Amino acid sequence: MKYSPTVLATALATTMAFLGIGVIDPILPLISHQMGASRAQVELLFTAYIAIMAVAMLVAGVAATRWGGRKTLLVGLGWVALCAFACGFAQNVPELAVLRAFWGFGNALFVSTALSIIVGASTGTHEDAITLYEASLGFGIAAGPLVGGFLGGFGWQFPFFGTAAFMTLGWIVAFLRVREPSRREPPRRAQDVFAALRHPDVLTNALVGLCYSFGFFTILAYAPLALGMSPLALGWTFFGWGALVAFSSVVLVRVLQKRFGIALLLGGTIVTLALIFIALVAAPGKATAIALVVATGVPCGIANTLLTTLAIDVSPYSRSISSGAYNFLRWSGGAVAPVLAGRLGDTIGVRAPFAVAAVVALIAIAIVVVRGGALSAALHRNVERTSAAAMG
Repeated sequence: MKYSPTVLATALATTMAFLGIGVIDPILPLISHQMGASRAQVELLFTAYIAIMAVAMLVAGVAATRWGGRKTLLVGLGWVALCAFACGFAQNVPELAVLRAFWGFGNALFVSTALSIIVGASTGTHEDAITLYEASLGFGIAAGPLVGGFLGGFGWQFPFFGTAAFMTLGWIVAFLRVREPSRREPPRRAQDVFAALRHPDVLTNALVGLCYSFGFFTILAYAPLALGMSPLALGWTFFGWGALVAFSSVVLVRVLQKRFGIALLLGGTIVTLALIFIALVAAPGKATAIALVVATGVPCGIANTLLTTLAIDVSPYSRSISSGAYNFLRWSGGAVAPVLAGRLGDTIGVRAPFAVAAVVALIAIAIVVVRGGALSAALHRNVERTSAAAMG
C-alpha cells in the first residue's frame, strides 16, 4: 500500500528516535571503565531515562490532543537532540543520568505521538499502520548499537554526538513533511489515561507489556555489561539482535498470527523468551551467551507488534489515551529492569538478572493464560466495530 508523506516522515523520525535508545548499548562497559562506575551505577543511564519516559507518558498523549500531533512531535525530537548533544559533555555518571532523564521526557512526547500520527494519517488498516511503526522501531533498534559501536571506538562521547545529529535530521524531515492528521482528536485530560487503565482489557495488556518490557530491557540495557566485549563487537551483536526484532515484528508475526491467533501466539512468544532467559543463566560460555542474546530478538519482535496492536485495538478509548495508558505501564517495567539487573549483577552474580527476568516472564504468561481469551474477544469486537464504521 502507499503511505502519505506524513506517515513516511513520521516513520523515519521513529527510526531516528529508537536509534537513540540503543546507541549507548555498546559503550556501557566503556563508560563503566573510564568513569570507575559499577554496573548498577551505569544502569542508571537507562533507568533514569525510562522512568521519566514512563511518567511523561501520562501527559504526552494529552499534550498531543491540545498542541496537535505535529507540534508535539517536533518539540520531542528537538528536545532529545539537545539532550543527546549535552550528554557528550558530561563529566560523570550522575550528570549523564540527569541528562538521560531529560532525554526520556522528550522521547515520551515523541513516542506516543508518532504512533498516533501514523495510525491517524494512514489510509489503510490499523494493522498496516502498526506494522510500519514497528518496522521503523525495529530498524532503529538494529542500527543504534552498530552506530554506537562504531562511534564508540573514537570515545564514549561520540555516540551521543552522533545521536544528536540523527535526531536533528529527523526533526528537519518532520518539520518539512509531517502535517497534522485530518482526524485530529479532541482535547483530552490526564485523568483520561487513568480511566483507561481501569478498563480490564487495557489494564491486562498493559500489565503483560510491563512484564515483557522488564525482560526486553534486561537484554538491551544489562546484557552488554554481562557479555564484556569491545564497543564494536557489542555493536555487531546487538545489530544482529535488532535485525531479528525488525524481521519478526514485520514479517514473522503476520505469518504466525494467522496460524495461531493473537492470544496463543503472545503466550507462546513469552514462554520462548522465558526459556531463553533460563538458558542464559546456565550458558556454558561467552559464545553460547551471545547466541542466546541475539536469539531473543525473535520473541521480542513478535511481542512488540502483538502488544502494540492490542494496545490500540482492544481499547475503547482514543489513540492518544490508549497509547499513553499502555506505554505508562510498559515503560515502568523497563525502568525497573536496568538498575535492578545492575545491582543483582554486582551483588549476586553476572547471570542472576536473567533468572529474575525469567520469573517476571512467567508472571506475564500467567496473565495471558487467565485473560488471553478476553483480549482476543475484545480485539475482534473492536475490529468489527471499526470495519462497520468505515463501511457505513
